[in-house]
Amino acid sequence: MDSNGVVEWAVVGSDIGPLLLAATGSGLVSVVFHARPEVREKAVGQLRVRLGAEPVESPGSARLAEPIRQLAAYFAGSSREFSLGLDWSLTSGFNRQVLRELASGVPYGTVVGYGDLAGRVGQPGAAQAVGVAMASNPLPVVVPCHRVVESDGGLGGFGGGLETKRQLLALEGVLPQPLF
Repeated sequence: MDSNGVVEWAVVGSDIGPLLLAATGSGLVSVVFHARPEVREKAVGQLRVRLGAEPVESPGSARLAEPIRQLAAYFAGSSREFSLGLDWSLTSGFNRQVLRELASGVPYGTVVGYGDLAGRVGQPGAAQAVGVAMASNPLPVVVPCHRVVESDGGLGGFGGGLETKRQLLALEGVLPQPLF
């Protein structure tokens, strides 16, 4: 976190509903799905406790401008990757290792199995632990946990809900777009 301990956040619209974005001086620290008022309150409270700072709503924030721009480009289909500074302070250990591998090693339009991802970080057989890491991902969409699927082709779980996972995979061309 930056020296003055400021966490700035804003809610932005997206194709998958409102997203709460939060950033510190180190970079984007949190993306929260379905950011309705009750979800927002809970997320801001968790940021307060976990980062030890009072989050400030800052919709015009300079540090949020680039994440907002890149997410809009992603949803518009004009950008396939994120080049943002990320603050990894909400994750650690194995989870952080798995999420970093996911962010750098599973490109747009591709998927990886939970077990395959475990193997990539030197922990073959840790597929369930990879599932736990995905469920705790503080930066969904930007760190693309939606690209992790079951080895039998099933979608697996998703913190934003399976319909949101389907929408993200359809946007990336992995799944067909819904007919309606």
